[in-house]
Amino acid sequence: MATSPLIDRRDERVRHDDSFAGSLRSFFDRVRSGDLGSLPVIVGLLIIWTVFQTLNPVFLSASNLVNMLFDCSTVGVIALGIVCVLMVGEIDLSVGSVSGFASALLGVFWVNQGWPVVAAILAAMAIGAFIGSIYAFLFNRFGMPSFVSTLSGLLAVLGLQLYFLGSTGSINLPYGSWVVSFGQIQVMPDPVSYVLAALVGIIYFVSRYRTASRRKAAGLSSGSLGSILLRAVILTVVLEAVAIYLNTSRGIPWMFGLFALLVIGMNYALTRTQWGRSMQAVGGNREAARRSGINVARIYMSAFVACSLLAATGGLLSAARLATSSQQAGTGDVNLNAIAAAVIGGTSLFGGRGSAYSALLGIIVIQSIASGLTLLDLSSSLRYMITGAVLAIAVIVDSLARRSRISHGRA
Repeated sequence: MATSPLIDRRDERVRHDDSFAGSLRSFFDRVRSGDLGSLPVIVGLLIIWTVFQTLNPVFLSASNLVNMLFDCSTVGVIALGIVCVLMVGEIDLSVGSVSGFASALLGVFWVNQGWPVVAAILAAMAIGAFIGSIYAFLFNRFGMPSFVSTLSGLLAVLGLQLYFLGSTGSINLPYGSWVVSFGQIQVMPDPVSYVLAALVGIIYFVSRYRTASRRKAAGLSSGSLGSILLRAVILTVVLEAVAIYLNTSRGIPWMFGLFALLVIGMNYALTRTQWGRSMQAVGGNREAARRSGINVARIYMSAFVACSLLAATGGLLSAARLATSSQQAGTGDVNLNAIAAAVIGGTSLFGGRGSAYSALLGIIVIQSIASGLTLLDLSSSLRYMITGAVLAIAVIVDSLARRSRISHGRA
């Protein structure tokens, strides 16, 4: 039986899309239609690194990059929680206070009251999650805007932090403890970092290959095996090179490894689970998600709880990094940097679009600016102005990309 020319052309197009050239053309088509992904932040990061490295050759030294990874981990975990609430189109303004309160609880429970350190950590995390559940209850039951409820929480939780710390204002954590060592000293052994870098490449290949196989079985265009393998090899080589370079100094901090593990886990949850798809649906159109059978109230509850839980976790890491629980913990620019990191990294303020990797990329951008200006011995006022400008550019790019997606039918 003769084959229809239309079917022949369609099959040829699918086969062409399976090639590397087809994958490359598909990428440019997505960019033109406003689906930018992480491209803007990666380009911006390369520009920032080039400028600061030109002005001060120490910027990209292994020792400075290791210090940056330590500093990225604390606020980065908080920013990961912000990604969760932004995904559903809401905001949490109290993450800085929640992180500071968790830091204070660690010092009070562990040092002042003699609790086992693991019990103190778990208690602080549980209280952080409880605070998030209060925000979700106020939102679901009374319709209180998250902006108002979390702003109220910012003040209330800060008051609790000051109350628990009392007149002393700070509690020093035992310097020889594994908690402080984890936050300041502990790095991965060289062989472990190399194995983990290779493992990331393997996981990437397996994940992409399984996705391509499912799409091909469904009759959809998919990336070729060669293009997937090439990207996996490039990713592995880059990560191995980074590990080798950082190991010329102290090495990769375990605390950053924990942050990266949380990012990978959250990315899997947002992209591979029913919960993640429901998060995107609720953020995209709440009413449509409700009519499709999604328990919208439960999704909001999970988003706020995850945000506050990760904020508390970031506060505990900060206490370990500074070896103290103080009244200044969680104050200053912690709150704004966490929100800015999520937005700069690519998570949309309009809800429904975002990635766990936004927190990783965004906090690297912010910390790169801070580190570069510190090395140049410039005023912190410049850091605020530059970070604010980068944040404004990120929001403008997000808004323009959203308009482009709508015009191309990709919204």
